[in-house]
Amino acid sequence: EVQLVESGGGLVQAGGSLRLSCAASEFIYDDYAIGWFRQAPGKEREGVSCISSTGGGTFYSDSVKGRFTISSDSAKNTWYLQMNSLKPEDTAVYYCAVDLGIIRPPVCSDYAPPYQSEYDYWGQGTQVTVSV
Repeated sequence: EVQLVESGGGLVQAGGSLRLSCAASEFIYDDYAIGWFRQAPGKEREGVSCISSTGGGTFYSDSVKGRFTISSDSAKNTWYLQMNSLKPEDTAVYYCAVDLGIIRPPVCSDYAPPYQSEYDYWGQGTQVTVSV
């Protein structure tokens, strides 16, 4: 079982930046996709970004496009979500998750957003709070 650990959350003023990290407990050798999701108080969890291990395809939700950047460091088995120009509406618990293709081959692209049901293992979440 792959364990994921997020870090990097915190309190930041609007307009500021944070970089979230997602570290896996073991190397993932097969095709996979890493997704970043967030859940704000009183709202459903939503997928904000993902990256595919094959071809490096990425996806960003409209709400974060142009402000967030997903990246990976395969040598460290770690993935990142760089968040710039943060807004109060970005306040949420952020989760990373991995799709190992158990249900169907993992995909992530401009036309293939992350769907929670297809992700197999999840981190515990990290709180991001953006103040006005």
